[in-house]
Amino acid sequence: MFVKIIMYYLLGYATISVEGYFIERFINICISKNILLWNMKRKKSSFLFTNIAIKDFKKIRQIAKTTKCHVKIEKKRGFPFVLNKYKKRKMFIGLLLVMIAIIIGLSNFVWNIELIGDNNLSKEELLKQLNQYGLKVGILKNTVDTKEVINSIRLHRDDIAWIGIKMVGTNAIVEVVEADKKPEIINESEYCNIVSNKEGIITKINVQNGTALVKVGDIVTKR
Repeated sequence: MFVKIIMYYLLGYATISVEGYFIERFINICISKNILLWNMKRKKSSFLFTNIAIKDFKKIRQIAKTTKCHVKIEKKRGFPFVLNKYKKRKMFIGLLLVMIAIIIGLSNFVWNIELIGDNNLSKEELLKQLNQYGLKVGILKNTVDTKEVINSIRLHRDDIAWIGIKMVGTNAIVEVVEADKKPEIINESEYCNIVSNKEGIITKINVQNGTALVKVGDIVTKR
């Protein structure tokens, strides 16, 4: 979100007031449509101040109409409006270039590691191992050898059947598939006893290996 807010400052945003009795519904619809509202401040139960990107302002008009809220721009903010006010000053052009360079620089780092997969593995332990093998928040994306990280994780863990790492923007998406537990292997060459799980009477015995400890007519009890 921090990177988004900087981008909105570069592109321009507005402080707006929202008045109405269905402000919660207004906020929920904005969230569902991926419209970012930040620095929200409530004034009474029917009045809200918040920031919104200039490019998103037109989108909320229909939302305001649906929720019967009145929306008004209180102040336009951001670099374009500052630049327009001081367009004769070259320092602001330089500042714009510096900020763009900062944004581009930040986009080359990993700022979030997201673990996905329906399993019972400990996310804290897996994140710790990812950090240990070279994937951590704040690292340059082009310095991360994803194949090496994957091989290291699989080499040291037998509870993971598959792991994949994908870079999406400043996010590292790590998908993990938990391995099935190995079934208990019975050594048929070892001696063992055959135990019944039901009660009954022995009517026939066919011994191929071992020694029979019961005879026909014996009563078997459940154990």
